Order: sequence, then C-alpha cells, then structure tokens
Amino acid sequence: MTIAEYIESHSSPENEALAQITHHTNVNVLNPHMLSGQVQGRVLAFLSKMIRPTHILELGTFTGYSALCLAEGLTDDDGELITIEHNDELEDIIRQNLSLSPLGTKIRLVIADAKEWLSNFSKSNPEPLYDMVFIDADKREYTDYFKLVFPLVRTGGWILADNTLWDGHIIDPNYDRDKQTLGLRDFNDFIAMHPNLEEVILPLRDGLTLIHKLR
Repeated sequence: MTIAEYIESHSSPENEALAQITHHTNVNVLNPHMLSGQVQGRVLAFLSKMIRPTHILELGTFTGYSALCLAEGLTDDDGELITIEHNDELEDIIRQNLSLSPLGTKIRLVIADAKEWLSNFSKSNPEPLYDMVFIDADKREYTDYFKLVFPLVRTGGWILADNTLWDGHIIDPNYDRDKQTLGLRDFNDFIAMHPNLEEVILPLRDGLTLIHKLR
C-alpha cells in the first residue's frame, strides 16, 4: 500500500454523486486525471465548510466534481457558486453531473473565456463580492486570472489555486521552456511577493495554494 492509498482509505469516501462523476469522467472524458478526486475533493469541501462562503467563484469546471465539493460549504439561504468553463464540449456532461446532487441548484455554470468574463463582470460589479475563489484553469494565465479576481474578493476572503507544484516541474530545469510551467512559476513568485496576502502551498496531489486576502 502506498501513502496515497493509505490516505484515501482513511479519508471520508465520495458521496454517490461524486462517485458517479468519477466513474463517468474516467470512462468517457479525455484527461480524467484533471479530476480533483476523493482526497482533494474532501479538502476543498472542508475548507468551504470552515469559511462558510455566500459567494464562490470557480475558474475551470472540467466535469463539475470540484464545484460540487466547494458547494458543500455554501450558506443555506442565498449561497451561490459560479463556475466558468471554456470548453463548450463539456457543457452537457457538466450539467448532467451537477444534476446528480441537490447542491447542483446552487451552482451556475457559465461557458466562457474566464479572462473575458472576469473583465466584463468587473465593469458591472465594482465592489468586492466573493468570499472564496478556486483557480483551476489555463496554467499559463494564472497570474492574469489572479489580477482580475483580486479586486472581486472581499477583504478576509480566500483564493485557492490548484496544480501549483505541477507534478514537480515547478523546480525541474528540464521544463524551463514549458509555457505552463513558466506560467505557474510566475504565479507562485507573484503571490509570494504580494504585500496584501498571506499564503501557503500544500503538497497535496499536484500542489494546492491557499491565499488569504489581508486588505
């Protein structure tokens, strides 16, 4: 048994809806490794339950697994999660997956380019709105996403960024010309030097950065 298998066997299992999404994604969707999975899904759910957000924004839906995990912590009455996915070929799959859970009614799927959507949203919503943001989209664009998202997050709010260790490539000189690796290195450096944040990278799965907006 590996450490990863041990952790999985001693962590809360997926609920029925998430188990169905896992199976369907592995059988029918390209690059199923992009799914958050059981352990990271529980971490996202636990963080959301601790923060108790009313408004969550997710950049990068894939097949809807992480959105349903994050939605577990939404406030009961008016909580909403907006999730942005660029790949319109996944739309039907995402909507079907979200319908598997009663939490799906709290999730609004938007098929759009995340940077364009954020730019347009900022123009009509100048005040900070989001309590929690999860960034899991194009790795080359993470710094740009963050700069667009930051004004939309309330003081004291949280931003989570996935894949920030990038399977170890983040410190591997063999990937010095890889655009996704370079994008993530730039993002990690930008966050580490930002004066209005506190942050920590967790060596969970492919790296998960927790970012707290101080002011």
